[in-house]
Amino acid sequence: MAGYRTERVGRLLQERIGALIVEGKIKDPRVDTFLSITRVSMSRDLVYGDVYVSSYKSAEGLAKGVAGLQNAAGFIQARLAEQLRMRHTPHLRFHADPGIREEFELIQKIEGLMGNEDQRRSAADQ
Repeated sequence: MAGYRTERVGRLLQERIGALIVEGKIKDPRVDTFLSITRVSMSRDLVYGDVYVSSYKSAEGLAKGVAGLQNAAGFIQARLAEQLRMRHTPHLRFHADPGIREEFELIQKIEGLMGNEDQRRSAADQ
């Protein structure tokens, strides 16, 4: 039963933090609206939340964005405390998640291979 609550709180935090980023509420210039919250992993006692952030931009841009979010963690926690009905707001720790970038690169490689295959077929047909 406790696993369900941690999962539910994690999804809620993911949604709310993502909304803060998209709406531009976080004023740190390192935080780009292209950052995406991929998941939030909560501790069993709901004291800590590990927030995984991803972007399709460069790894350097992602690292800057994560640093900006970590710098704004107090602000984000204060906004979450206003929005959520919890006794204690979790302490947030932000981590880079290269997942979206890796998927983006993989799709580009597949499209490149498919384009090469189409070129070979058209050349063979002529």
